Amino acid sequence: MARSPDPAVRVALIEAAARLLATDGLDALSIRKVATEVGSSTMAVYTHFGSKDDLVAAVVEEAFARLHAELVSVPQTDDPVTDLLGAAGAYRRNALANAHLYRVMFGLNPLTLTDPAVEEHRNNRRDVGLQAFGALVDGVARCVDAGALRGDPATLALQIWATAHGAMSLELAGFLGPDGKATFDAATTATFVGLAGQ
Repeated sequence: MARSPDPAVRVALIEAAARLLATDGLDALSIRKVATEVGSSTMAVYTHFGSKDDLVAAVVEEAFARLHAELVSVPQTDDPVTDLLGAAGAYRRNALANAHLYRVMFGLNPLTLTDPAVEEHRNNRRDVGLQAFGALVDGVARCVDAGALRGDPATLALQIWATAHGAMSLELAGFLGPDGKATFDAATTATFVGLAGQ
């Protein structure tokens, strides 16, 4: 009788694959390496994911899911501006806590997947990515409704996300040194102030 998939093993395999992808890239990733990382058999990988491409897709989906969970965990108050800046802080916290997933989330081109179900992988990545982006759009929309920002919430959210992502990419690459938080806060605040002044 086949053993039921263990959720804890699934998460461990995703974490291991993310670390390998972030450090060595897609070409160096193998089912055997991932299994060895967590002390399991290759069959465990196939049991949980079916193929290497399914595993890679699961890593990207998990990365976006964690980002979404962190963004929606920010409590809503009567001050949407403070809440939006809180979401920026949540974005940074997630990137630091899940640096390997963060690097894969934005660094892996889904077109490199070779599985016949690549279209499904691409659609899943888009869906979970849109959920995370949607949480930011919702926060920006509250600021627009309050009159603190003017414009299309999705367009404004994309500009804020671009700033946050740029700052985090530099910080994770070691370019910001010990002043990472200060630089991130200054960049995201400056972007918000600039958008508010439009």
